[in-house]
Amino acid sequence: MTTDLAAFPAVRRERVLSAPVHAVYRAWLDPAILQRWLAPGSLEGVRAEVDERAGGRYLIRQTDSDQPVGGFDAQLLELVPDRRIVWRWGFIGPDRDAGPVFDSLLTVTLDEAPGGGTRLTLVHERLGALAAALPQVADQVGAGWDGVLDRLAEAVR
Repeated sequence: MTTDLAAFPAVRRERVLSAPVHAVYRAWLDPAILQRWLAPGSLEGVRAEVDERAGGRYLIRQTDSDQPVGGFDAQLLELVPDRRIVWRWGFIGPDRDAGPVFDSLLTVTLDEAPGGGTRLTLVHERLGALAAALPQVADQVGAGWDGVLDRLAEAVR
C-alpha cells in the first residue's frame, strides 16, 4: 500500500499568548528557554542547539524518565525577526543521532494580538512520510503541539 505524501493533512494551531512578540520569538531560538518547553507530554528537553541563521541547524534532544527518546533535528530555512520562523523539521528516534528520520515543514508566524500579547500561528505540513511509516505517531502530532504550546505559554509568562 502506498501513501500519497501530499494527502496527509497539515496540523494548524493558533494561540494567543500573554507575552510580547519579541519574547515569544526568542523562546523559539534561545537554547536555555527551548529546553524548558519544547518537549511534548512527559518528555523533557535535555539538549538544545540553535545556529540562528538561515541554513543553520536546530537540534533538540529529549528524555522520558531519563531514557533518551530522540527529538528533533531541523534546519532553519527562514528567519524574519519577531515575525516568522520556517524550519525543515525532522523527527529523530533515540538511536538516530546521525540525522532526521522524517522531514516535514514547520512554520511559526507571530503577530501582535488585539489587546496585547502575541497571536501565534503554527503550521506543520508535509507529514506524509511520517504518516506512511508511523501512522500512530502521525496521528499524535496535533496533540503533541497542543501540549508543547501550553508549555511555551508557561515559559514566556
